[in-house]
Amino acid sequence: MLAMTATDDTIIHEPSLTAGEVEMLLFALDRSRATFAWKTGGLDAAALTRPHPPSAMTLAGLIKHLTRVEEETATWRLFGERPPPPWDTADNGWEWASAADDTPDELYTRWREAAARTRAAVAKVLADGGLDRLAGFTTADGRSPNVRRFLVDLHDEYARHVGHADLFREVIDGLVGEDPPQPG
Repeated sequence: MLAMTATDDTIIHEPSLTAGEVEMLLFALDRSRATFAWKTGGLDAAALTRPHPPSAMTLAGLIKHLTRVEEETATWRLFGERPPPPWDTADNGWEWASAADDTPDELYTRWREAAARTRAAVAKVLADGGLDRLAGFTTADGRSPNVRRFLVDLHDEYARHVGHADLFREVIDGLVGEDPPQPG
């Protein structure tokens, strides 16, 4: 089993006990990201690409999928712009199948960079209208959800997949726990 220590993407910054809606929503999302980073971090390619029957899901697939979700949130959902290649493909299963072709470093780096782009995009839209600001995405019938909706959706996506990562990681090397170890 690998010894896991706190890294920049696993450190959780607790808000005050009386934090407002924006601060709590961003905290919940970053806490889920930190837990995901901890549950998927420090593994080699064999561990990341190991399927967990009866599912065909792998940790590599989860990392690449959440990278895609971050990229789509930072561009398409918040601003109505196409995400950059390769995330602009219409094939919604591509990231799961192609994850085995990526090195662990590529997977981890792309995910961290995508999460950083989403944080920057969220900061931009929050400074320009807050959670009630309409996002750039438009539904087929012409409606635009507000930023709050997309942040809740992003957090929900992490919540689902942190659960998967938790179970897969326990099978791989026995790592269990609710939150990543914190410094000090």
